Amino acid sequence: MKRVYVNERWCLGCRLCEYNCAHANSGVKRMSAALKGRRIYPRIRVEEVASTRGSATGLVTFAVSCRHCIDPRCVRSCISGALTRSSEGVVRIDKERCVGCLTCVLACPYGAVMEGPEGVAQKCELCSQTGYDSPNCVAGCPNRALVYEERI
Repeated sequence: MKRVYVNERWCLGCRLCEYNCAHANSGVKRMSAALKGRRIYPRIRVEEVASTRGSATGLVTFAVSCRHCIDPRCVRSCISGALTRSSEGVVRIDKERCVGCLTCVLACPYGAVMEGPEGVAQKCELCSQTGYDSPNCVAGCPNRALVYEERI
């Protein structure tokens, strides 16, 4: 199954993946109309951590998104059955069934499930529900730090 992977060596920490994700999931055609003057709720987020590689120190930035695990803890922990894994391997959330307990947020070892604007869980669904051919975060990454590919 194809997934989003990050190469932290190429990540600039620009957060354009977050804006492209929020736009893709907003349902609004123009990015400026979708995001201007609003708090965004991306399903991917950029993290910064201190790094000490050899004698060099500094910040390493990388994007965190759902890994669509083979045996997802978030799905197993969901008390309402709102999280499911499709036959294609995509882990999805049914917002109508989510009760907002956010147990899935605690269960995800990668921190990829988060609270959305309506108080229910949200996570990356690979833009499968938006009509894009590939995840919008990947398409909007100026340095190609994000890739959408199948790996063994």
